[in-house]
Amino acid sequence: MKYYIKTYGCQMNQRDSESAGVMLEAHGYIETKIEEEADVLIFNTCSVREQAERKAIGKIGILKRLKKKRPDIFIGVMGCMAQNKGAELLKTLPHLDFVIGTDKLHELPEIINAEKKERYKDVRLETDYDVLTSMSGHHVNAKQSVSAYIAIMRGCNRFCSYCIVPFVRGREKSRKISDIVDEAKKLVEDGIKEVYLLGQNVAGFGLDGASPSMTRKESPFAELLYELNKIEGLYRIRWISPHPAYFNDALIDAIIDCDKVCKSVHLPLQSGSNEILKRMNRPYTAEDYLSIVKKLKSKCKEITFSTDIIVGFPGETDDDFLATCAIMDEVKFDNAYLFKYSPREKTKAAEYADQLSQEIKEERHSILLKKLGKSATSNNLSCVGNTYDVLVEGASKRNSKRWTGRADGNQVVVFEPKDKVEVGDIVQIKIKESSSMTLFGAMQ
Repeated sequence: MKYYIKTYGCQMNQRDSESAGVMLEAHGYIETKIEEEADVLIFNTCSVREQAERKAIGKIGILKRLKKKRPDIFIGVMGCMAQNKGAELLKTLPHLDFVIGTDKLHELPEIINAEKKERYKDVRLETDYDVLTSMSGHHVNAKQSVSAYIAIMRGCNRFCSYCIVPFVRGREKSRKISDIVDEAKKLVEDGIKEVYLLGQNVAGFGLDGASPSMTRKESPFAELLYELNKIEGLYRIRWISPHPAYFNDALIDAIIDCDKVCKSVHLPLQSGSNEILKRMNRPYTAEDYLSIVKKLKSKCKEITFSTDIIVGFPGETDDDFLATCAIMDEVKFDNAYLFKYSPREKTKAAEYADQLSQEIKEERHSILLKKLGKSATSNNLSCVGNTYDVLVEGASKRNSKRWTGRADGNQVVVFEPKDKVEVGDIVQIKIKESSSMTLFGAMQ
């Protein structure tokens, strides 16, 4: 039998889809990229933004025609939208066969096999720690990709007032450090040079349920970084996404001490206003955030920063917005994911009465985009004349004569390759030109 998986949303969903595919293949299934050929069609969905839900429901709705032509096929939904809407999806999309929540990934082959035998509608949404055992399967092709994602934990306990993740991903559940290290070693044996550690709150890894504290002495996440740093043949370690409230000195020291940990930190700000951070239920202040940045910069001048920011949060005044602008001006981010606030069901912020107009959100979003463009352009311009170690990713999509890779600081570097350069090599590139998004250089 052939299976087809369509993934919506973040890297965590991509990782879950890959794990699901590996599990199905272990039960004799073969992947197809053509949905009309598939015997089992699975849609791994996202609920973080409403648009993602609408796209998934629209796509699955179209498959009603295929189901009429081939009533023997199985159509299922997994992921955040499945967890959020549950059995309601079977009413909205009656041609669905099964709905499985985010903690039931490991039961996917069992569900499909049961469907084949008895042909009944199945909905499974219960919390299950056994899901941690299903997160290590990979499809590795080192000739095409130098990087792989490793999911180190699931869920989030933070309940930020704008975020639906705790409702659809459940409580924080961390894997064992030894299991993660074994997975990374296997990936290196298969040719992977770089790993991305994934979790809704990676800085809180191993502290499942513990309250945030920047004064905490220990950091299980730092311990994990030290262990991964020992792996021979692993070149680089990156991660997404941490919570500033767990960024203590132990973690900061690990970032600096571990030579394989990239000196590129994604540190979500969300807002520069202490009042808005409080309304967001983000347990840190703007001053706390800047303290983390300053500590890292004092220990490593070359470190780069990216962030997440929400504009137009309910009650955001002009002064609140200016506070966010001030932090953007001070930190000078290399990249940022800028979101216009949109209410999500079940979240506290959706109930706030002081919602802002779309016009204000658009205006403020545009201002931040310009600031980001200015800082990114300036940061990249400062790289001209420098030489960087670049992990080669392969031919550029825009010009096959040029190749592309990334520097430690996560800058995209484009260059013309010399003889014998291969995907996964680390080469030295001297930067000749730059744009807001890319560095251009020559091999040394």
